[in-house]
Amino acid sequence: MNFASDNVYGVHPRILAALSEANDGTAPSYGGDDHTKRAEEKLKHIFGCDLRAFLVTSGTAANGLALSAITPGFGAIICHAEAHIAVDECNSPELFTGGAKLIGLHGPAGKITPAMIEKTLKGFIRGEHDPKPKGVSLTNATELGTVYAPAEVAAISSVIRPRGMKLHMDGARFANAVAGLGCSPAELTWKAGVDALSFGATKNGAMMLEAVIFFDLALAEDFAYRRMRGGQLLSKGRYLGAQMVAYLADDLWLENARRANALARKLAEGLTALQSVRIPNPVQANEVFAVMPRRLFGQLQASGAKFYDWMPDSLGDAIAEDEIFARFVLSFATPEADVDTFLALAART
Repeated sequence: MNFASDNVYGVHPRILAALSEANDGTAPSYGGDDHTKRAEEKLKHIFGCDLRAFLVTSGTAANGLALSAITPGFGAIICHAEAHIAVDECNSPELFTGGAKLIGLHGPAGKITPAMIEKTLKGFIRGEHDPKPKGVSLTNATELGTVYAPAEVAAISSVIRPRGMKLHMDGARFANAVAGLGCSPAELTWKAGVDALSFGATKNGAMMLEAVIFFDLALAEDFAYRRMRGGQLLSKGRYLGAQMVAYLADDLWLENARRANALARKLAEGLTALQSVRIPNPVQANEVFAVMPRRLFGQLQASGAKFYDWMPDSLGDAIAEDEIFARFVLSFATPEADVDTFLALAART
């Protein structure tokens, strides 16, 4: 019963098969292969627009490199205080941007609002003594498993666009957000004002695969150099391209996300039925956060279940001394029987 992360599960069989097929024969190096070209064309089709897509191996690289195209070292990026770029990437965005400042805002349920951003921007009154606001980064789905709907993304874009700022979306779990909202990828990105997207695949069935997608084509002008300098231009790029083609084929990416989301809802419903457990935030993707007695947490862990004791400050709500704020992440590959077994154990404990 492993609910620690969607990273703990393996690669989808269809993606593994695509890698095996791509392994035959020879192919041009450094992304000049047919798989990589087809991957970009498939992304254009899925998003319904012209775009530039650059394949990389990790979400950390995707975020840092994407932000480097948005801001110089003297710039500032506004994000949630607990965004992955702010607390989980070891200053990678600061490295790739050459020192840009991340300004984290404490918003409820893992989200920031137009009003919060506007208030923050009013504090930039010292000219060149301040960093220059250059962009906003939203995580979708968020670090607390909630999602920004297209209208929320558009409202944030409308605040920053008149100021010449760009909008980046960290989409490590973008598929889960799209599946949860039931909207199109276009509606959640460029139609809502997103300029750059870190499009995740690793958490949702790929081996090691993310894409930096630019809807603002001007941002892509020098990105090939940024990717090379960042050590993310693979000589055997066909293995990234083959993964992406298989990931997108027949909507595998959404099929995987829908299954993970459905399991998260099932887990949340079962936990809610327990009087001793509460779910403080809506379950809108594939993560569940629950407040439970410390005793129950310990007994479930001792029974073999793997899930995290999360940062209670994330909740923004009072947690008693004898309570734990727990995180569960469901994967496309999580056995449904594991969810059933876990809920039965929790009910008996």
